[in-house]
Amino acid sequence: MRGSVTGQWPSAAIGVWEADSGVLSVAFSSDGTHIVTGSIDHTIRVWDARTGNTVAGPFKGHTSWVTSVVFSSDGMRIVSGSDDQTIRVWDARTGDTVAGPFKGHTSTVTSVAFSSDGTLIVSGSGDQTVRVWDAHTGDTVPFKGHTRVVSSVAFSPDSARIVSGSGDQTIRVWDAHTGDTVAGPFNGHTNLVTSVAFSPDVTRIVSGSLDHPLTLWDARTGDTVAGPFKGHTSSVTSVAFSPDSARIVSGSGDQTIRVWDAHTGDTVAGPFEGHTMFVFSVAFSPDSKHIVSGSDDETIRVWDARTGDTIAGPFKGHTKPVTSVAFSPDGTRIVSGSDDETIRVWDARTGDAVAENDASLLSHHLRGDIPSLDNFTFEKNGYNVLLFWVSPHFRNQLPYPRGTLVIGPQGTTLIDYCRLCIGEVWSDCYLS
Repeated sequence: MRGSVTGQWPSAAIGVWEADSGVLSVAFSSDGTHIVTGSIDHTIRVWDARTGNTVAGPFKGHTSWVTSVVFSSDGMRIVSGSDDQTIRVWDARTGDTVAGPFKGHTSTVTSVAFSSDGTLIVSGSGDQTVRVWDAHTGDTVPFKGHTRVVSSVAFSPDSARIVSGSGDQTIRVWDAHTGDTVAGPFNGHTNLVTSVAFSPDVTRIVSGSLDHPLTLWDARTGDTVAGPFKGHTSSVTSVAFSPDSARIVSGSGDQTIRVWDAHTGDTVAGPFEGHTMFVFSVAFSPDSKHIVSGSDDETIRVWDARTGDTIAGPFKGHTKPVTSVAFSPDGTRIVSGSDDETIRVWDARTGDAVAENDASLLSHHLRGDIPSLDNFTFEKNGYNVLLFWVSPHFRNQLPYPRGTLVIGPQGTTLIDYCRLCIGEVWSDCYLS
């Protein structure tokens, strides 16, 4: 076989970060064309989701870790929260600060979100408060009631209410405009609430906690609608509603994924087994048919949401735990963030690479055999056949055949397959 490895470090495409500059938060724009990341190096960057080029950034202004980032629904602005206790609003195209820094929190900002119309921002903090900010002026109202860190916040789809989860083991629902507690505190968890989310129809709230069970609550009364959902044997690290509000997916430290009936709390699918370490992040596809998961075992898997069959994956390429995964709005791609300081984009439908890195050519020649992570091999007659060797220096920035894009501190390495030739006899591969 013939081929070559080429390194690409375009001056305007991939920035060089500090060696310890991990990505703490990652999010797609609503149209799926861009990705925003927040980092330990205090900066925000916007990337083209297809090419991996930096299209804006680094946005500089925060003086400590950027812990949470999200696009506005129109994709024109980005809100960021930081360990420096401030919130900033940025022009997503130019990187200019259009509002902020918003000051008011007295501890780390743990979570931020835009309202659906982009006029309000909600934030949670280690100072035990939730704050709602005018996205243009920075005027703020503190919502007080929690007695420990506010670990998760979210707007309802209609932006009328806010749900928060806390280290005080409770969930509260707030009027987004007045700050009044309209429901709660919801009591039932016995450890920190790690994740909260409204159902798309705004009638229910699901919460996950370090105490293992999921709980489904009536969003108006705080009554337990279903649960606690028992089945996981370790902490629930991530929860999400299906877009049709009918089901809930959960990931856990017990290495499994479960799908629950959002009305009864019955397990309707799972446990999905395959990961070999903590499942850190789970999400439904936009059509509710598939689930993506990221794990401490450094892999991503795509599952059939009804049967639990692995339909794609494991996607290998990250070299440290995968901490965040999400589908693009059209469901065709998956973005993943990792402790290895890279963001990778994958084809969600087949797991094969798309044309951006020419790896589809390799998959075609191998008739579906996918090279392994370390040395581009495929199995034939019970043996691993080496196609070619890639230096360890390049492996972390290489989009493997299931990947479409790598964004990381070392740049991106692409393999040129234009002269690829694979055959049984070496002379058949000779190019004069």
